[in-house]
Amino acid sequence: MNDLLIQAVIYLGAGVIAVPIAHRLGLGSVLGYLLAGVAIAPLLDWVGSDPEDVQHFAEFGVVMMLFLVGLELQPRLLWELRLRLFGLGGMQVLVTAMLVAGACLAAGLDWRLAIALGMIFALSSTAIVLQTLGEKGWLRTEGGQSAFSVLLFQDIAVIPMLALMPLLALPGMDASAAGDAAHAVADTPIAQFPAWAQGLFTLAAVAAVVLGGRYLTRPAFRIIARTGLHELFFAAALLLIIGIAVLMSMVGLSPALGTFLAGVLLAESEYRHELVSDLEPFKGLLLGVFFVTVGAGMEFALLAEEPALIATLTLSLIAVKGLILLGLAVLFRLKGRARWLFTFALAQSGEFGFVLLAYGTSVHVLPDGVAAVAALVVALSMMATPLIMIVFERFVSPRVARRPAERMEDEIEEEAPVIIAGMGRFGQIVQRLLVMDGYKPVVLDNSAEHIDGLRKFGIQVYYGNALRPGLLEAAGIARAKLLVVATDNRERAVELVHHVKQRYPRVHIIARAASREHVYQLRAAGADSAIRELFGSSLEAATQSLQVLGESRGRAEKKAAAFARHDEESLRQLFEVWDGEIDVFDNEA
Repeated sequence: MNDLLIQAVIYLGAGVIAVPIAHRLGLGSVLGYLLAGVAIAPLLDWVGSDPEDVQHFAEFGVVMMLFLVGLELQPRLLWELRLRLFGLGGMQVLVTAMLVAGACLAAGLDWRLAIALGMIFALSSTAIVLQTLGEKGWLRTEGGQSAFSVLLFQDIAVIPMLALMPLLALPGMDASAAGDAAHAVADTPIAQFPAWAQGLFTLAAVAAVVLGGRYLTRPAFRIIARTGLHELFFAAALLLIIGIAVLMSMVGLSPALGTFLAGVLLAESEYRHELVSDLEPFKGLLLGVFFVTVGAGMEFALLAEEPALIATLTLSLIAVKGLILLGLAVLFRLKGRARWLFTFALAQSGEFGFVLLAYGTSVHVLPDGVAAVAALVVALSMMATPLIMIVFERFVSPRVARRPAERMEDEIEEEAPVIIAGMGRFGQIVQRLLVMDGYKPVVLDNSAEHIDGLRKFGIQVYYGNALRPGLLEAAGIARAKLLVVATDNRERAVELVHHVKQRYPRVHIIARAASREHVYQLRAAGADSAIRELFGSSLEAATQSLQVLGESRGRAEKKAAAFARHDEESLRQLFEVWDGEIDVFDNEA
C-alpha cells in the first residue's frame, strides 16, 4: 500500500509541476507529461518502481479517449468534412505509411516490422496541433480545418491499426506471444472452444455492443438521469466503458475497438455532452499518467550513444512528412498561407504513436531495441513542433500570406433613406428587419471576402471605405434620414460618426457600441443613439431568468424595462462628468 501511495505521489507530483511549466513555454501538456516522466526516471529507479506496471493501468486512458473520439463522430460532422476527412486524411495516412515502410524495407527490416513502423509514424499529434491552432486562432481557417480533418481521420485510423498490429507479430515467438498474434485468444475464456465457435463468440460480442449501444444505453441513462445523482451517472459511464473493454478482452479483441464503436453509437444521444463533461477529466488524468510512464521508460541513453542516428531519423521523418503534406495540399488545391500551415502543423509524429508502440511491443511486433529508437524519434519530433510552428509564424507566413489584389470601390447606383456601414452580425440583423418592413438600405462594408460571401445569398453590399466622403455622397448621405454605424472597429466607428455629424448634422445616427466607454466616445462624437452590442441580449437573458424563477412574463419585462431606464439614466449622468478616462464599469455590457 505504501509503495502504491509513493508511486502516486511521484507521478501526480511530476505532472502537476511539469505541465504548467510546459504550458508557459508553449510546449503543450503532452510534452509536459513526457518531460515529467524523463525527469522522474532516476527517482523511480531509486524507489524500485517499474513504469510498465503503472502504464498497463494508465492505458485505460487510451481506451477512454477512443470512446470520447467516437462520441464526437456525429454523422453531420463527418458529412461536412467528408472530402477532406476521407480524401485528404486517408491519402495522408496511406502515403506516409507506405513511404516509411518502403524506407524501412530498404534498410533491411522485416516487412511486418516495416508496416508497423509505417503506421506508427503516419500519425500526428492531435493534442499539440489542436492546442496550437486554437491558441493562435488558426483552427477556423482553411489550413486549420484541413489539419483538423486529417487529425480526425488519424484518430479513426488508430482502431484498424490496433486490430492489425497482432497480425504482424514477428516469427520465432514463444507460445504466449503466438497467442497474442492470433488476437490474444489463447488466454481468453473462449480459447477452449473450436475456432468456428470462437468466431461466433466474437461476432456475438460485437453485436452485443452495437445493439446495446443503440437500444439499451439510452433508456438506461434516462432512468439514471431521473435520479438526479450526478455521481451515479458518472459511475454508469465508467461501467459502460469498463464493461465493454472487458467483453472485448474476453473474446480477444482490442478494448479500444469496442469502446470506440460504443462512442459512435452514442454520438447522437442526448447524453453525449454529459458523458463528455464527466469523462474528460478522468481521461485526461489517465492519459497524463500514461505519457509520464512513456517518458520514464524512454531510453535517452540511446540519444547519447547514437546522437547522429536519432537526429537523422527525426529530421528525416519531419522532412518526409512535410513533403507528403505539401504535395497533398497542392493536390487538394490549398493555397497560400493555408497550404503551408497545413504542411508545418502535421509534420511531427503523435501521441498515438506511443500507444501503438506500447501495444506493438506487447504483442511482439516490435523488438525492444527498435521500439526504444522509435519512441525517441516520436518524442523528439513532437518536442520540435513548437520550433516548427515558430518558423512558420515568423518566417514562412509573412511571405506566403495571401495578399488580396487591390479592389476598386464599387460604384453605388442607388440611394436610400437608410445607410448601414458594416455588415457583420450586428449590421445583418438591422438590415434584415428593415428589408422585412419594406425598406432597402444601402449597405457598405470594407471586407471584400465578406461581401462576396453575402452576395452569394442575394444581399447587395457595396465595397468601400465609408469614411471616404465621395462614397457616402454617392450613397446619398446628404438626403438620407438615418445612418447605422455597425462596424466592429471602435476607432473607425467614432471617426465615422464625427465625420458625418460635422458635415450632415441633420442625419440621425445610431451606432454600435462595444462598451460603456465606447458609448461615451460615440455620443461625444455626435451619435444620437449608441447601442451596446450585448446589452439587449443580456437584458433578455435576465428577463427569461426571472420567468424561470417564477415571475410572469409581463412582470419580468416591467422589471427589465425599469432596469434599462435606470441604466440609461446612469449612462447619461456619467457621460456628463466623463473626462475621457476609462469607466470603472467598462467591462459591463
